[in-house]
Amino acid sequence: MFEIAIEALVTVLDPSRIGFMLLGISLGILVGLLPGLSGTVGMSLLLPFIFGMDPFTGMALLIGMVAVVHTADTFPSVLLGIPGSSGSQATIMDGHPLAKKGQATRALGAAFFCSMVGGIIGGIVLFLTIPIVRPIVLSFSSPELFMLSLLGLSMVGLLSGKSPMKGIISGLLGLALGSIGAAPAVAEYRYTSDFIYLFNGIPFAVVALGLFAFPVMIEMLSDNRSVSKGNKIVSGGLLTGIKDAIRNKWLVLKSAILGSVVGFIPGLGGSVVDWLSYGFAQKTVKNNHFGSGDIRGVIAPESANNAKEGGALIPTLMFGIPGSGTTAILLGGLTLMGLQAGPNMLTSGLPVTLSIIWTLVIANIFGVLLCLLLTRPISRISTIPANKLVPFLFIILLIGSFQSTKSWGDILFFVLIGLLGLVMHSLDWPRPPFLIGFVLSLSAERYLWISMDRYEFAWLTHPIVIVIGALIVVFLFGGYFVKRISQAYENNKGVDV
Repeated sequence: MFEIAIEALVTVLDPSRIGFMLLGISLGILVGLLPGLSGTVGMSLLLPFIFGMDPFTGMALLIGMVAVVHTADTFPSVLLGIPGSSGSQATIMDGHPLAKKGQATRALGAAFFCSMVGGIIGGIVLFLTIPIVRPIVLSFSSPELFMLSLLGLSMVGLLSGKSPMKGIISGLLGLALGSIGAAPAVAEYRYTSDFIYLFNGIPFAVVALGLFAFPVMIEMLSDNRSVSKGNKIVSGGLLTGIKDAIRNKWLVLKSAILGSVVGFIPGLGGSVVDWLSYGFAQKTVKNNHFGSGDIRGVIAPESANNAKEGGALIPTLMFGIPGSGTTAILLGGLTLMGLQAGPNMLTSGLPVTLSIIWTLVIANIFGVLLCLLLTRPISRISTIPANKLVPFLFIILLIGSFQSTKSWGDILFFVLIGLLGLVMHSLDWPRPPFLIGFVLSLSAERYLWISMDRYEFAWLTHPIVIVIGALIVVFLFGGYFVKRISQAYENNKGVDV
């Protein structure tokens, strides 16, 4: 296998294929920079051009884009407080407050370095799991997938700050909004009021942009300021951010491994992995100030983001089961180039599989280097006055929303959800739980219905279900008790004896 890996590396390093990889990287950075677009959109645009290409060249182009979209989407998340894609939501929590403090380059430096490390770890995980992945993937049936959805929903409690009840209500609102449209278990449409646009539910991009981007723009206009309140970018912040990442190397490693593991579980993937990593770090990192500009709140989700792409390729290549939206498009690309996902990718198609791994690793390194070179000029966006920046952003966001279904309903619901996000922001209600509830609503309902239909209540005794259930209990109550103990310790320490 190692001999084939070396041959695949030589093939990938062919100048013509490196050229296509760099083209994919450039397009991926562009897609990541524009809020509302995603790797799925970018991959869809590339599909017509790979028809007739040899598999190695076509994969160099596609994987080049996949590898860097979740690196470049950090720019709008940190600088503007707008999620560049579904995988960059949690980065906003601490990345944008750092930008407001004039530390945009520090946050970006840490994010890009962690993205590179995470991408490399994701590629290594993909390589190491090839011989053993089949029994692992096949061990997850609907009950386990339902429990994993609940595990994602348990992040609601971790991300609610000092108001857990507000967080729970916010999560329930997200679940309710996510249930609009076609029911996953029965042939009926819910809460559509015969509005055809709602038959397939509200697109994720519309919800994410409205919930986070709209309030930021209104706040900037009302304060009549730039993103960076000090109108400055800290000099040397890029190197400082990289040093921060190295200083927290164990957090980077743990988050990257978590991202790889969650990535290879079909149905979860990019929309929740950053929240899982963020919530895990929030409860395990000592003396943190997550939510107010803690650099570790950037390091954790960014380490997991790119690592999950390696994990998502495992079920995609081995079983034809897409682990994320971008890998679903990748399956179509494989078909266009005459390949079939499945066991063949471990036999006759093994050279192509290994070339994908090499491309994933190399593209991450090239993409991060390019983003680091662009950091300082692009960071100056945070110093542009609101009255000049917001009109341009508003047009970009409208276009990003409209591309979801090409319907006027996209724009209408972008504004309506934006107003809801503005109210929640003004009343200090947490918005991340809302988004988590929305993302996991249909998958949780689907897996629960299948589990009850197939096993009735017997699925509750499955060993993996019990283990995941124990993790949920730890997430829900463990953090509460740790917080109470630490508060009691601090109070006792402050008493004079």
